[in-house]
Amino acid sequence: MKKLFKTLPLIALLIVATSCSSVRVSTDYDRKADFSSFKTFAFFKTGIDKAEINDIDKRRILRAIEAELLAKGFIKSEDPDILISIFTKSNQRVDVYNNAWGMGAWGWGGWGWGGWGGFGPGWGWGWNQPAVSTQTEGVLFVDLINAKKKELIWQGMGTGFLSRNTEKKEERIKEFVSKILEQYPPEAEK
Repeated sequence: MKKLFKTLPLIALLIVATSCSSVRVSTDYDRKADFSSFKTFAFFKTGIDKAEINDIDKRRILRAIEAELLAKGFIKSEDPDILISIFTKSNQRVDVYNNAWGMGAWGWGGWGWGGWGGFGPGWGWGWNQPAVSTQTEGVLFVDLINAKKKELIWQGMGTGFLSRNTEKKEERIKEFVSKILEQYPPEAEK
């Protein structure tokens, strides 16, 4: 039983760590747009220049977007059907996990085996130190703009945790872009 209580925090930490690795995606689009008519693209420099990230990461994002669109059959053009713009945000997320197993609600022991009916407040070992974790959560917006009308027709948003490791950063950016553009073009309404 002691092994179970020793491994529970490790299992919880593993679940939290693996759940943080995914990219959450949402999209919105103009229901009246004919997405089948868009075949060519270019990057919207004015919008991209406003993105508040370093130029290295901008290039990583643009290369990933270009690769995804080319794989979907789009052609990069000087006279495009759609313009691609990006926008980014980031938030520092601080999580505090209170692992106060040592003191129960009444100030005498922690929750564990024992007490009433085998489970309840009882005396036992435990930690009294909270664990603090900080991570940067990033949001990448990919905007597709009708080049002729200069109107936003589709927006994808990916949210997830960023890596500080430069080796993994490029991989993570590709994952963000891939997951976002997986949703383009939107499925026809039924």
